[in-house]
Amino acid sequence: MRHVQLPSGDNIPMLGLGTYLSPPEKIETAILSALEAGYRHIDCAAIYGNEKEIGAALQKAFKKYPREELWITSKLWCDSHAPEAVLPALTKTMNDLGVDYLDLYLMHWPVALKSGVKLPQCHDDYIALEEVPLRSTWKAMEDCADKELVRNIGVSNFSTKKLQALLSTAAIPPAINQIEMHPYQQQRMQRTFAHRHGITLTAYCPLGSMGTHMTTPDGCTPPPLLKHPLIRTIANKHSCTPAQVLLAWIMKQGVVAIPKSISPKRIHENAGALDICLDLNDMTAIRELDMGARIIDGNVFTLYNSPYTKENIWDGER
Repeated sequence: MRHVQLPSGDNIPMLGLGTYLSPPEKIETAILSALEAGYRHIDCAAIYGNEKEIGAALQKAFKKYPREELWITSKLWCDSHAPEAVLPALTKTMNDLGVDYLDLYLMHWPVALKSGVKLPQCHDDYIALEEVPLRSTWKAMEDCADKELVRNIGVSNFSTKKLQALLSTAAIPPAINQIEMHPYQQQRMQRTFAHRHGITLTAYCPLGSMGTHMTTPDGCTPPPLLKHPLIRTIANKHSCTPAQVLLAWIMKQGVVAIPKSISPKRIHENAGALDICLDLNDMTAIRELDMGARIIDGNVFTLYNSPYTKENIWDGER
């Protein structure tokens, strides 16, 4: 397994298993298959609704794989941004996962919701960031790190503008920004910013698929990346799968990839991406596919006369 070293000195595995939309009844098989295939990184989140089941799988896994050999990430949901709610949310996640610390804890979105709200259903479910600033939530996460409940802290779905604001007040800079990244959404501004500030990027939706379609800024729907002629041509060239090409492309840039799968066969195939080395011609050709397309666009937070818009969530970044 390849790794990226974080400012703490910890090494995050470059390939992890995503668990978003993984059915609770199938997550144990997925996790144990991933560990068997060489994964040592499991990406979780409270909002995914499967952390208890992941915890049960981890208890079985710990009999064979020592806790310190595994990297476990989870995320603070938007309904727990109030500073006094952060530690209880983290404690629940750790209890559900059956661990006494996390390797990484992320602020899931730069959006605040009322306590107990999973997804907004009316205007009153929202809390504006003026009421609960991101810097106050971050301070509470720093306190969790100081208590050694989390080894590293970071964010997810943050624009470079929001990252810059956070860096200006943070005692502990964010180690990670987890964002959507694939050849249709190459995140060039984020990569430049992250490199400049020592932030590691983690790519979700690295295969450009999540059971739903993606859209470009002008509303178009591009063809699936796994079936794109260029990706297939490069896969044939390297005698590998299109998914392995997409993951190799991510990791070639020093970005962590967390593909989601519940299929043992695909999980093992994805691990093969670690052995694929794309050349300059491959990388140059894939660069031309960028079109600013997103699968996860934050639209769910913009309904019911919300204080959040796509413009102020992403700050104009594609």
